[in-house]
Amino acid sequence: MLADVSDLHIAEKTYHCFGLCLVQISSPEGTVKDKLDFKVVEDVAALRKAVEGIGTTEKTLIEVLAQRSNAQRQIIASAYQKATGRTLQADLEGDTHGDFEDLLVALLAPPAVYDCKEVIKAIKGAGTTESTLTEIFASRSNKQIQALSEAYLAETGRSLTHDLKSEVSNDYGKALLLLAEALYEAGEKKWGTDESKFIDILCHRSVPQLRQTLVEYKNLSKKTLQESIESEMSGNLEKILVAIVKCVKSVPAYLAERLYKSMKGLGTTESTLTRILVSRSEVDLQDIKAEYKKLFGSSLLSQLESEVSGSYGNALKLLCGPDE
Repeated sequence: MLADVSDLHIAEKTYHCFGLCLVQISSPEGTVKDKLDFKVVEDVAALRKAVEGIGTTEKTLIEVLAQRSNAQRQIIASAYQKATGRTLQADLEGDTHGDFEDLLVALLAPPAVYDCKEVIKAIKGAGTTESTLTEIFASRSNKQIQALSEAYLAETGRSLTHDLKSEVSNDYGKALLLLAEALYEAGEKKWGTDESKFIDILCHRSVPQLRQTLVEYKNLSKKTLQESIESEMSGNLEKILVAIVKCVKSVPAYLAERLYKSMKGLGTTESTLTRILVSRSEVDLQDIKAEYKKLFGSSLLSQLESEVSGSYGNALKLLCGPDE
């Protein structure tokens, strides 16, 4: 039985009952915040009209979904299903395609569930996308990784560590699994490099401890820890340890660099653009934009304007927000 308008008003009132809590979820460093005059009924009606009419009104989909907080999107999705008997995700997947579809579906997922789906995508099938795993596990807080692990168990019925063990190996796998005391003696002062010591210290210490470690390491060795890792190691192990060091210094700067590299040269890595802009839009995207400008001399928005187009590009630019 389909819901009537009164059900949608109940959903709207339910949102406002715990709206104070939801407002706190959005960070001041985010570009997307709770819409203050949020009306579930109007949003659901607009989305239905956009997907049920002749042709899909992509502009409406963007205006609604890219300008509501994730908490509000969850309310919208629930009310949409009650009103139509269909899931909003299924309707979006049926009416859109390609990168634009991927972006809209990403916007509908709660943050931990979205991280979970990105990890599943990275480890399933032939080969493993280590760059995605490195980015997620190096840049997420312990709390976020715990939420990701719980979402993974609920989604697959298996523990995250169980599946990672079967997909990644060697020292890189060990480092990835530990992300859950880079001492000078562990590096160049010894014959060869004790990779296990680097891994143990970088993956077990708190961020404040690691920040102090970076200072002490440079005082002892006259080189930065990152320089030592890059000169002593290679491959995916080098990449994940360098990513950890960069995130200890500044997660926004690390993600700004990831965004820059995803648009540099021939072609654009849309999956990276989508993942970072969606997952950080309510966390620290303002800070990422500031680091991007500082590091690369142009604004993230101007770079997006030259690299992505169409409805996908318009949605990304709306998530990015205007230059300040």
